[in-house]
Amino acid sequence: MPLVRALGRRWMTAWMTVPTVFMVFAASIPATCGAAPVDEAAVSFRHDVMPILSKAGCNGGGCHGALAGKGGFRLSLFGYNPEADHLAITREAQGRRVELAQPGLSLLLTKPTTTVRHKGGKRLETDSDDYRTLARWIAQGAPGPLAGEPGLQGLVIEPGERPVTMGDTLSLKVGARYGDGRERDVTRWCKFTSTDETVASVDGDGKVTVLGPGVGAITAWYSSRIVIARLTAPYPGEVPEAVYAAAPRSGSIDTLVLDQLRRLHLPPSPPADDATVLRRASLDTLGRLPTPAEVDAFLADTSPDRHSRLVDRLLNAPEYVDFWAYKWSDVLLVSGARLRPAAVQAYYGWIRARVADNTPWDRFVRQVVTARGSSVDEGESNFFAIHQDPESMAENVSQAFLSLSINCARCHNHPLEKWTNDQYYQFANLFARVRAKGWGGDPRNGDGRRQVYVEASGDLIQPRTGRAQPPAPLDARPIEPSDPRDRREVLADWLTSPDNPYFARAIANRIWAHFLGVGLVESVDDLRASNPASNERLLSALADHLVTHRFDLKSLMREILVSQTYRRSSEILPGNRDDRRHYSRFYPRRLPAEVLSDAIADVTGVRDRFTELTLSDGSTEKTAFYTNSTRSVQLFDSAVNSYFLKTFGRNQREITCECERSNQPSLVQALHLSNGGTVNDKLRSSEGRLARLLADGADADRLISEAYRLALSRPPRPEERRGLLRAFADAGPGQRSAVAEDLFWAILTGREFLFQH
Repeated sequence: MPLVRALGRRWMTAWMTVPTVFMVFAASIPATCGAAPVDEAAVSFRHDVMPILSKAGCNGGGCHGALAGKGGFRLSLFGYNPEADHLAITREAQGRRVELAQPGLSLLLTKPTTTVRHKGGKRLETDSDDYRTLARWIAQGAPGPLAGEPGLQGLVIEPGERPVTMGDTLSLKVGARYGDGRERDVTRWCKFTSTDETVASVDGDGKVTVLGPGVGAITAWYSSRIVIARLTAPYPGEVPEAVYAAAPRSGSIDTLVLDQLRRLHLPPSPPADDATVLRRASLDTLGRLPTPAEVDAFLADTSPDRHSRLVDRLLNAPEYVDFWAYKWSDVLLVSGARLRPAAVQAYYGWIRARVADNTPWDRFVRQVVTARGSSVDEGESNFFAIHQDPESMAENVSQAFLSLSINCARCHNHPLEKWTNDQYYQFANLFARVRAKGWGGDPRNGDGRRQVYVEASGDLIQPRTGRAQPPAPLDARPIEPSDPRDRREVLADWLTSPDNPYFARAIANRIWAHFLGVGLVESVDDLRASNPASNERLLSALADHLVTHRFDLKSLMREILVSQTYRRSSEILPGNRDDRRHYSRFYPRRLPAEVLSDAIADVTGVRDRFTELTLSDGSTEKTAFYTNSTRSVQLFDSAVNSYFLKTFGRNQREITCECERSNQPSLVQALHLSNGGTVNDKLRSSEGRLARLLADGADADRLISEAYRLALSRPPRPEERRGLLRAFADAGPGQRSAVAEDLFWAILTGREFLFQH
């Protein structure tokens, strides 16, 4: 009896602390656990309750959606697991979170309204529709997710795309479509985010304020679905229509770029001179500077098709194979830190052979994704030596070939994408039967020979459900678990299909970003729905071009290289000074580490020597793979020890991400160029080009011309030549060598040499 009386007093005390408003409100709700009155629609836990909790932030990562929950209450992050959330709300804490007889006393209502102390602060108003919906759901018996309930099919946002001007405000409206054909306005439960706060901001109700010029987008998130509204705000000032009409065009790329520049009031910069175009195209296509002979020949050519012939020559040059084999080795993580030397050589050799044959990209990817056999005899099988579990295989295939990061969906529904936890495990289950003999322990043991094969059975278990998800590519129909085929063949069919909405766009954006310096989608590894392209029409056109030309990458490269957009100068005009995404001018960027290393070696005539590997544990070992004439872009892997390449941000090939490479200048780089051995020692070398020129008795004029043609791919301008000739003339006896060394040093450490422009 004392215990009963004590409990009675405790509950009475709790009851007396509840404001009268809750007692009145509770009295107005039927005290029943049965069905709702006929005049009240049944509240759906999945489609009504969960969106309210998500909008209020209850299941966010900083609140109850955290891995450990908050205050003993844990929800799935952003509501990816409605079944578990329903149990947590209705069954945990002795059922105190919902009070079926008196909904107003439920902790689900008293906590977020701060009637009861709540560390998360006020999240609901007692007079709001959301509060009434939750109360009505509790009064209806707090039903859980229903089996066979029509699912959310998609979202529609209005306006979807429209021109705006700075200072405009507009209100967005989001509609949801369900499997039973029903539609409803879900605007008030959406989470809105601006992809570029310099263009537009948005509040929690979907009210947009246009802040500046450019192309912006507002994303609306609802129940793990995303929809985007695109906004185009022109830059201040007017550009005469004649400017765009007179701008040179070489194809559809230029038309699409100029159309966008017109909408944005951005004037295009003038074309670059021929010497700049030659240097730019050679560095971007071959990874090397043009030779002085190539410079002289191109500048002497006045034929109207000289640029087209230049592009054809570059795309068929042997250095093209070296450079692009190196580029794809970055994507496929060819690294001696993970593989033994024989496997590295086989992996790189396979990639290089595909580039040399100009293997279409869809066939290239299919061969990687379905690889099997010996890691030494079938080099492509090393993809499955680097990625040794179904989850990492799925994540890296998605990242490398679709530019989609699905990693977040490994634990919960993706917060920035539409991919669900179930879809992740469906996708990863495609790789569940891939096996290799010899895995385990240090993957670098032995000679690196492993045999990749596919088992006839086996599935990946999803931790959340304890069951295997039916294997399926993203956004595709599942495969029967009993299907005896190699599941990767089904994946390859879907992956490389012309109808795949991601495959062609991913590689088109990657190629475009390489040549123009800025991707249509930035970064190139991030093609999620909530990260739209700066010029959607152009990206679609590039992808369509690839599909039409059967994924011939050289065909796309040629279209880009001959375009006037690529050949535009980097000259900044008053009207396009603030443009960073729309290609009104060429954007200068520092040369990649390997290209810069080779450029310095080409100018000085002294090559680096690569004799040592740095392994993943920090130890080193000697390598005899590389000769004294090996260029940096001919290195098989990123484990080669090179202070210069490391300092200048080469891709370490640890993860499939372009973020592994850095082209950003730094103080350490500047100090190394100024005082380090890479430039200074090579200029002083008795085996170098400068020593040979001096030994041949080259006069000042020849030294100046050679330095400019070698390093900058152009002759010196008259004023440059006059000033440098004066410096040589003023030098005292015996100082000619020092002046020549200073000349080369000044050019090699200058921005015109270090940057692609």
